[in-house]
Amino acid sequence: MAQETYQLAQYAAGLRYADIPAPVVERAKDTIADTIAAIAFGAHLPWSRMILGYAQSRGAGGKARVFAPGGARLQAPMAAFANGALAHAFEMDNLTWPNTGVHPGATMAMPALAVAQERAIGGRALIEAVVAGSELMIRVGRATKHNNEGRGFHAPGTTGPFGSAAAVGRLLKFDPPTMQNALGIAGSTSAGLLEFAKAGSGAMVKRLHLGRAAEAGIMAAHLAEQGFTGPGSVLEGPFGFLNVYCGEHDAPALTGGLGSEWASLRIMLKRFPVHITSHTSVQAVEYLKREHGYGAGDVASIAIAGNQKMATVNNIPSPADLMMAQYSLPFCVALAHHHDARDPASFNLKTFNDKAIRDLASRVTITVSEEARHGHTIASTVSVTLHDGRVLTRRVDSFKGTPEQPLSRAEMCEKFLLLTRHCDDRAMARLFERLQNIEDEKTLDWVKVDAAKKKRAVKQAAARRRPLKRVRAK
Repeated sequence: MAQETYQLAQYAAGLRYADIPAPVVERAKDTIADTIAAIAFGAHLPWSRMILGYAQSRGAGGKARVFAPGGARLQAPMAAFANGALAHAFEMDNLTWPNTGVHPGATMAMPALAVAQERAIGGRALIEAVVAGSELMIRVGRATKHNNEGRGFHAPGTTGPFGSAAAVGRLLKFDPPTMQNALGIAGSTSAGLLEFAKAGSGAMVKRLHLGRAAEAGIMAAHLAEQGFTGPGSVLEGPFGFLNVYCGEHDAPALTGGLGSEWASLRIMLKRFPVHITSHTSVQAVEYLKREHGYGAGDVASIAIAGNQKMATVNNIPSPADLMMAQYSLPFCVALAHHHDARDPASFNLKTFNDKAIRDLASRVTITVSEEARHGHTIASTVSVTLHDGRVLTRRVDSFKGTPEQPLSRAEMCEKFLLLTRHCDDRAMARLFERLQNIEDEKTLDWVKVDAAKKKRAVKQAAARRRPLKRVRAK
């Protein structure tokens, strides 16, 4: 018997709500609410509209919601596909800390919610499913040692199907052998290439990878439910996921602490609409600006010491489109000197083409820090050299939203309402509050994102949304 895969399947199948500590329940609810808000914001972007059109043409007639404003009801696989992609549409969805290439909300919580809506399953069972999927998927991410991305795979597209299948399987009350088959099937759908980062074009597929992972887990679970089988050693076997996708890996991490350590508590909520590798550097810029009161025009150059990925994959001085700009560390720290980096509306076609921002991005250098040479870290040290000769330096290894500095309920609500500000604001405030007690809900058909009322929509478009309507890939 395949030891690690079966142990994970057994755990996911057997998890009960009563076994889950209150802080883990809260983190699961935060993950759900945070992801819905990210979807609502991302729905207006051109690449999202393409995804929505595809999903609506192939998934009509279902009961699962797409969480775009006024979103349609679709069959669960297509709803999960759309929600997974839209959650990642503007780099605002949650992930794990330290980064293990896992995006729980987009690839795992959304397919579970889609199936719950489809089959009229309540909130308590959804929490069970989200925690079971998180505990399994985060451990798969840890076991990769992030070497799937070292080989050129986009990690969430490869780990996501496992979490999605596990969450849906728990929702459908699979026994361990059926859960193991669902994981075995899911493993053959792992996909996603990082070539967009090297080619400098085609970054729309980055969003697609998470949608496909969410959809794939539902397919795997539905097939397993009917008796379809997959390899029981899908994770640790000689031609299993870890050996093929990662090479060097840490198979014991698959089950390390299972049942005693809650990996779900390592889910973090993003503060900035940028790739996670840019967060510490952007936070450092915020600190330096606040402490020293200098302006963007005062900056001669910026030097960043960080990890290998920052210095290579995300070192894109001249991004070719807006999506690559969010993936570009030089562009993100340059934009943070000119605009509010917390507001996703700051990333638009105007700022993308801003000569001052692009010029500053070209004067950013990135090197690998000494600590990063001896172990994984996302810390960065940012040194800003001013034209008057002063060098201002700040090191950041954490920020608001990480498990060590979690967002408060008020900060969670602030982010939720910021991302849904183009929707009916009163309805969104009510939705946020109701999501805080989702475990008490018998059904989940009420979870939806209302479009703004016409007069309010016109007013908000004039004040806030207009820059986003101009966003397009070049």
